[in-house]
Amino acid sequence: MIELQNVTKKYIGKTALHNVSLSFPEGKIIGIIGENGSGKSTLLKLMAGLIQPSQGFVKVGNMQADRRICHVVTYLSELDDYYPFYTVKQTIEFFATQFEDFQLSKAFEIMKFMKLDPNQKVKHLSKGNRGRLKIVLSLARDVPYILMDEPFSGLDPMVRESVVKGLISFINLEKQTVIITTHEVDEVEPLLDTVVVLRDGNVVNITDVEHLHEEKHIGIVDYLKSLHEPKSS
Repeated sequence: MIELQNVTKKYIGKTALHNVSLSFPEGKIIGIIGENGSGKSTLLKLMAGLIQPSQGFVKVGNMQADRRICHVVTYLSELDDYYPFYTVKQTIEFFATQFEDFQLSKAFEIMKFMKLDPNQKVKHLSKGNRGRLKIVLSLARDVPYILMDEPFSGLDPMVRESVVKGLISFINLEKQTVIITTHEVDEVEPLLDTVVVLRDGNVVNITDVEHLHEEKHIGIVDYLKSLHEPKSS
């Protein structure tokens, strides 16, 4: 389980998260949704151990979240940090040398699903194909926690839906928990078990997606709209 207790994160001149307490159960796919600047990326970086809270604590499993938890967490950043002179295949093979849990055969299987050319250099990849490569490298690791920051933002809308639906076959929910920040709510909705809504660094609501469908008969987009509607007196 990932747990945040009374977490505040301050940067110079800005508070990105305000006294957030959350727990993320195992074996679920959880979406973190909010407007730009709501604190989504900060929340993910805290859980990945890349930054530390100003107040409160973050635990991943039984460990305090810091850079040493990289053996149980894979983190897909919104940034590209790959060697441009490597080919796709060389990039995959390089990552296999960096992480003992990296599954090379699975990586090549996902690469084929993503329709990536193994011999194309990273510097020649389109933004969408660099995004696909990031997904390959993240899902090929055999770790209990997969954190993905806007993994679908660079994908062509024509292929995004098929890519999203295909990802479930590469995730083992008996052993893995997936947490995704995203703006592509409609496409990602079929994957999600739970939605966490952030606004201005605060947790506005947490809801079960199945509950929305079966009890309220609405999707996530309509649910988000309802949170902005003024309450009747």
